[in-house]
Amino acid sequence: MIFKQLIKLIILMLALSSAASAYALAENPQQKGLRIAKEADAKDTGFGDFTADMVMTLKNRAGKTSTRFIRIKTLEGHNDGDKSLSLFDEPADVKGTAMLTFSHGLKPDDQWLYLPALKRVKRINSRNKSGPFMGSEFAFEDLGSQEVEKYHYKYLREEPCGKGWKCHVIERTPAYKYSGYSKQHVWLDSKEYRPVKVVFYDRKGSKLKTLTSSGFKQYLGRYWRPATMNMVNHQTGKSTILQWKNYKFRTGLSNRDFNKNALKRQ
Repeated sequence: MIFKQLIKLIILMLALSSAASAYALAENPQQKGLRIAKEADAKDTGFGDFTADMVMTLKNRAGKTSTRFIRIKTLEGHNDGDKSLSLFDEPADVKGTAMLTFSHGLKPDDQWLYLPALKRVKRINSRNKSGPFMGSEFAFEDLGSQEVEKYHYKYLREEPCGKGWKCHVIERTPAYKYSGYSKQHVWLDSKEYRPVKVVFYDRKGSKLKTLTSSGFKQYLGRYWRPATMNMVNHQTGKSTILQWKNYKFRTGLSNRDFNKNALKRQ
């Protein structure tokens, strides 16, 4: 009796394995790319909110650097994208500057920038999202949450990506208007789906810049965040490094903390 049950179990496992393999083979590159993007998004769902401190270091082609100190607040969206607030504390020439972002799917993100020298809140036009944020190599469109529906996907390959990891490499093409990119190639580690590298291509299809993320740490037993993000512009020779610390999750933030009319009072 036990022998017969064991045989049945083995047959069932082989059938399930064959079905899974057949399903994987049936997926085309677009379907597989979309599936992986959805799985990566699901792994980062449910964090609620977080705050962090960031040091932004700008480096020009000659190697000269300047540093900015920023506080970050993020509120997870429900049935929409996340809300984020960037508050500049140093140096003196940018102190008090604040940027508020309401991310969406295909609808253009809403972004507002408060400039203390002008003492007013300026709305960022959706056609200008490809422009540089505060002189950095990060564009305004890089700073919103990367909702799945923002892109069309295509699976490219799997390859080693350091420290014994393997990465899924997927191509994503912006599905929203006025992007500064024709496409992006994204490396996601195949176990935790952490985005370890993104290569951006300009509107002409030429390689524009590369973002590498490292020093990942897990929070709340589930959510991964990097310690360092390095964006290198291959066309200008400039770069921007973001160093993150003091991540705190579920701090009690609410929609009241992300009000464009209160930007100047942050």
